[in-house]
Amino acid sequence: MSVYKDKGRGTWYTKFRYKDWKGETKWITKRGFSTKREAVEWETKFKQRQAATLDMTFADFTKVYETDVRLRLKQNTWLTKEHVIRTKLIPYFGKKKMNEIKPADVIQWQNEMMSAKDQNGKPYSETYLKTLHNQLSAIFNHAVRFYELNSNPANKAGNMGKEKSEEMLFWIKEEYLKFAEATKQDDVRYFYAFEILYWCGIREGELLALTAEDFDFKNRTLRINKSYQRLQGEDVITSPKTEKSNRVIKMPDFLCDEIQEYLGKLYGFLPTDRIFQMTKHGLHHEMTRATAAGVKRIRIHDIRHSHISLLIEMGFSAVAIADRVGHESIDITYRYAHLFPSKQDEMADKLGIERGMDYEPEKS
Repeated sequence: MSVYKDKGRGTWYTKFRYKDWKGETKWITKRGFSTKREAVEWETKFKQRQAATLDMTFADFTKVYETDVRLRLKQNTWLTKEHVIRTKLIPYFGKKKMNEIKPADVIQWQNEMMSAKDQNGKPYSETYLKTLHNQLSAIFNHAVRFYELNSNPANKAGNMGKEKSEEMLFWIKEEYLKFAEATKQDDVRYFYAFEILYWCGIREGELLALTAEDFDFKNRTLRINKSYQRLQGEDVITSPKTEKSNRVIKMPDFLCDEIQEYLGKLYGFLPTDRIFQMTKHGLHHEMTRATAAGVKRIRIHDIRHSHISLLIEMGFSAVAIADRVGHESIDITYRYAHLFPSKQDEMADKLGIERGMDYEPEKS
């Protein structure tokens, strides 16, 4: 080991050569260790991470995992992953070596998570338990695919929890119109915001990222090419949720008139400024007006469900709806199948006619 005593400071340091990802030889110096042992351990772990040997600890491998995947993910996605890794995975697996973690270790961890309680004293939800297991499995899959770990112990142990299964709520048009009328009573910004959400079916983050230059009133279009997030106390504009989310939406005439009216009330705004400078919390809080309007309370995202259900009721196909809302058509078909008019009777009747054309029953 290339570890030395810094006599002037009374501390230890390590200085050694290594090869970076380009194969080029580099020198690295790390100072300030209280003991020789600490300096040796730091050098050993650094070299393990560079070589990505699976003899390293789980905690050290998560740093390799972060280096590999972080730049490929949106900031909010990585922050969610990092929180799970830091608070739920490292406390249990952190000191274990990657190549020594067994399915039995994962099962014991699962049992702890399934018996744990949140800050309110309630067990973790089934969907949260599945999220925890999926993140653990993702780390081991990464080690299997790129660093030659023999197998994924989380996969062998089996999953825990269940997929998210939210009840689909939505407003029919009459319910939305009652709610919209109630939003005019106070801050009209929310009225215009909810008008876009309901009549265009866009996501909450897409709404809050809108600027004046996203609207083309001559062609009655609304461009969706970004999303708003509030991360670590800062406003962050990212790309939309998926590639298909980049889209141009046609607006009805009345909505074009309303938004032109709204933009005319904004003073000192640049074309690139966000036109709805409100918070997600404010939008959610405004939903309490539903009760005053005499309609059921739903979530912000359920307004998107409401838009899609309205389009289905109007007779549009899953493909056309998916193109408008930035989904895959198979997702629309799967999630909203119960809302599409049943074609079973028509299918059965036509199959009967088709069969009857060439069929003559045998005479006894």
